[in-house]
This record gives sequence, structure tokens and C-alpha cells, in this order.
Amino acid sequence: MLGPAELGGLLADLGADVIKVEPPHGDYGRQMTWPIIRFSSGDGDASLLSLHVNRGKRSIAIDLRKPEGAQIYLDLVKDADVVIEAMRPGALAKRGLSYERLREVNPRIVFCSISGYGATGPYKDMPSHGIAYDTWAGQVPVVHDEQGFTHMPEHTSVGIHAGPLYGALTILAGVIRARATGEGCYLDVAQSDSAAYFDWYRIESWRAYERPDDEVYGNKSDDYERRAPGTAGMKEGVRYQLYASADGHVLFMASEQAFWKNFAEGVGRPDLFERWPGSTFADHARNNKELQAILTEIFRSKTSEEWIAFGNEHNTPIAPVNTPRTIAHDPQFQHRLPWIPQERLEADMLPLPVKVTDASLPVPERAPDVGQHTDEVLRGAAYDDDRIKELRSTGVVF
Repeated sequence: MLGPAELGGLLADLGADVIKVEPPHGDYGRQMTWPIIRFSSGDGDASLLSLHVNRGKRSIAIDLRKPEGAQIYLDLVKDADVVIEAMRPGALAKRGLSYERLREVNPRIVFCSISGYGATGPYKDMPSHGIAYDTWAGQVPVVHDEQGFTHMPEHTSVGIHAGPLYGALTILAGVIRARATGEGCYLDVAQSDSAAYFDWYRIESWRAYERPDDEVYGNKSDDYERRAPGTAGMKEGVRYQLYASADGHVLFMASEQAFWKNFAEGVGRPDLFERWPGSTFADHARNNKELQAILTEIFRSKTSEEWIAFGNEHNTPIAPVNTPRTIAHDPQFQHRLPWIPQERLEADMLPLPVKVTDASLPVPERAPDVGQHTDEVLRGAAYDDDRIKELRSTGVVF
């Protein structure tokens, strides 16, 4: 449920009315992963993951195994733009709620099934968790501990975030098309596909290297030698490299000759440029250990903050090197991504990373409790109070 929940969460952050349809006991994501956040009221708790991906939504709890529950779902679909299937592909169809059935009640519906490996292919029925999409896509290196055991390295999760991003993008295109033509569509989004596509540059580069050397080769500055794709090919770099500062690390990026000259003159070492001017573009001064040793000593002479200021003053690309734990102290982060406070959402959270001019994005409400809006949603679907009471008494809604 995590990928579908984040997909809906992105749309909710943009202002969509997202109705979270839950089973009577709620979805398991409410207690999945750490940390768990105790509610400020002292009554209950939920995982940070659940609080984040479900913020700004409304919740209705329905037992879809009962015919009356399936009918409620169809009634909600009548006025909806989008349905996001938060199960394995085809799970809704088993409850009589297939895309074809939903189109009968709403021809404009955009139906998005987002799952691990998609609705087709040899892996379509395999159970999985989010990290599987990253290992499948070649994004998680195998590492070993001191005893020789393999273990999970720290890495940024890609598939469970890229899938929702591509899903949201395609959903919005589908809605525009549906409003123009009156025709909905079925979208099949695999988080594994999305993880691979997010890394298209490395994957396509390795594919290109399968061709003859005289057809695919490296940069002129590298004497046309092939380098490993992406950052794997930057290990030997010198003018594009990480360096230790007096109090941390910075990323030095003077691969262009003009930037390299600015840096050398700015630190009072024009001789470095005169000796190693390099190529006009894309020159990392690979394997120049003598220069690397000199730069190592130079960068140790200032703090990271001083180097950032130097880069601005001397027009040289130098970037901070933060961690997920320290980035909140970075002034650029504080300016661009002000926390939505825990008083509103039960935990401090990042806003949607988009600035809008001449309009405003909604500030999301706290993720709903299970069935918090059941009555409200049903009334919006033309159910009167007597009918709602009856549905509650028979265990159809909660």
C-alpha cells in the first residue's frame, strides 16, 4: 500500500480531494516502519511513513467483501476523476470492481494500478517490499561487514518514490485527456520499472557500451577513453571531487576550464592553472594525484561555510555535503523547505518541493484516523443518515 498511498499523497498535496478507502481495521502501513509517533492527544500512534503519505486525505472504512460495500465504492467512482488501486493488480476486479466495471458507471475514470512489478511479466505475481525494486534495478550495492556477512547498505529508496511520481504525472495527463475527450484510461505503473527509469542514464550507457568502440566512446578530455557511467566513473576525478574541509566536506566541481581558472586565482595559486589548464569542458583532471594532494591541503584550510562563500565570490561551483540528519541546518534547506510543524501533522514534515507564483498550495491536514470521514463521504454520495446508520449496524462501513 505504500506506493499507492504516496501517489495519492502527492495529489493531495497539490489540492486534490483524495478519499482513502480502508478496510475496517485500517491499512497496515499505520504501524509499519520506524519511527512511530505518539499522537499529541495521547490517544493512539502511527508510523511517520503513514502520517506523511496520507496527510491531507479523507478516510472512509468499507468492507469491500460485502456487496453493499462494493456498491458504495461504485457510487463514489461515479463522481471521481481517478481511482488508484492500492493492491496487487486485479485485486479490485476480484471484488467486482474491475476497470471495465468502473467505466460502466464513469466512462471518464482514470484507473491507475501501481504495484511492485506491474500487471504483466514473469514477476507480476511475486510478493515484494519496496527495497526489492531498487535491488532489481541495480541501485543497491552488496556490502559486507567485518565478519564477512552481507548486509543492507544505507541508500536512498528510489522505486517507492519514483513510482508515485511517474504515476501522478501520468494520472494528471490522463485527467486532462478525459476532460477533453470524455474517455478515461487504464494506467499500469510498476515501482520496479520506475526505479529503473529513474536510473536511465547508467542503464542506457551500459547498453551503449555494448556497441563497438569506434561507435561509442568517452569524452575528448579523457582521450576518448570509456568511463563507467554516472558517478562510478568519477572516482579518479580531481577537479570534480569531494574534499575534506576544516569542519566537514564540500563538493568541488571545476570541470570547466573557466571555473578552474577562477578557483586557482581565487586561492592565490594561479600557477595551478598555468601548469594544468586542462580542456575547455568536462575535464576532471583524472588520476592527477599530485594536484589532488595539493587541493586536499587547500580545502582543509577553510570551513565548509567559508568555501561556499568563496564559491559565490569567485564564481566557482562548490557545494555543501550534508547528511539526512544535518541537512535541516543548511540555510538553503531552511529557506526552501520550511517544516510543516508537528503541531499540525503530529510530526515535522517537508512540504511539497514546488513554489507556485500567483497561486498557493494547500497546507495539508493531519493524516486521518481510520474511517474518520465515513459519514461525510457517504453524505457527499447522497446517502442519508438512516441509510448510513443501517450500513454501520450491518458492518458494511465503519
